[in-house]
Amino acid sequence: MLIFTEQELKQYVQLNLEAITIIEEGFSKLANNEVEMPPIMRVDVHDQNGEVDVKTAYVKGKDMFAIKVSSGFFNNYKLGLPSGNGLMMLISTQTGIPQALLLDNGYLTEVRTAAAGAIAANYLSRENISTVGVIGAGSQARFQVRALKLVRDFKKILVYARSTDRSKKYAEDMAAEIGIEVHVVDSAEQVVRNSDLVITTTPANEPIIKAEWLHPGLHITAMGSDAEHKQELEAEVLARADKLVCDTKAQCARLGELHHALESGVVTNESLIIELGQLTSKELNGRENEEQITVCDLTGTGVQDTSIALFAYNEMVKRDLGLNVNNKTLSLKNY
Repeated sequence: MLIFTEQELKQYVQLNLEAITIIEEGFSKLANNEVEMPPIMRVDVHDQNGEVDVKTAYVKGKDMFAIKVSSGFFNNYKLGLPSGNGLMMLISTQTGIPQALLLDNGYLTEVRTAAAGAIAANYLSRENISTVGVIGAGSQARFQVRALKLVRDFKKILVYARSTDRSKKYAEDMAAEIGIEVHVVDSAEQVVRNSDLVITTTPANEPIIKAEWLHPGLHITAMGSDAEHKQELEAEVLARADKLVCDTKAQCARLGELHHALESGVVTNESLIIELGQLTSKELNGRENEEQITVCDLTGTGVQDTSIALFAYNEMVKRDLGLNVNNKTLSLKNY
């Protein structure tokens, strides 16, 4: 078995167009029925405002697939720790024998999630946008904007989060990193009404965005809701969308924003809901005019994890990196 560290993975697996293409191919294979992907398993740790998810998928024809354990403990910022963590394991599809451990501490999840956001924006937002709104100021709020910058040019960011201090830090950091204006605003309403594209990145349990704030041409990527109790968008937001896209309908109907829209009865015709893979595989079209309101509900899929894990494994192996462990010997390479 090979074991790879976060430091190695961060050095050679970047959030770039190649990573976005890898994730896009995964969504296309999912839409083309080339993926076996079971439902997510989740353990809630409510007394610590935490959760642990297990996600996996087998992509037909691949010689390995990933099983990923990821955690989100949303009080960690009080301890100076990131909210997300985790690791991935690659298993042989021929023998079932574990082949590699990717000790990424959640980094690969950040990359693949941000890549999905960029894919959604590329198919659903207007090509020419000026202002991007971000709700949340954590790690994924940063990764989503980095990924978006690879597919869209924009001039300004508006950010809102519950913590003004975290919003200010986000604004300072992202302005320095990307080299554009980043403004802290006082409400989610200000973000939505004044942005061409909005990204929500929170673990909110009550809706943050209201339908009355929507305007023609707006795109929203909502990636915070991945459990039954989470909700960032008022259910009516999904009903108002001209195009409603999910990473997978089945999963979003159980865990995502779609879950609340179906439960409340504001969305009744599931046949009109599009899966992201139907766009990436060119089966269906994304945005069709400048006036459409579009929404993408991202819950995070196992096919993304297998896609990014296989990509990372290949990048590591071709550089002869990693700790090689077997039953009899322990050898270090490049340590």
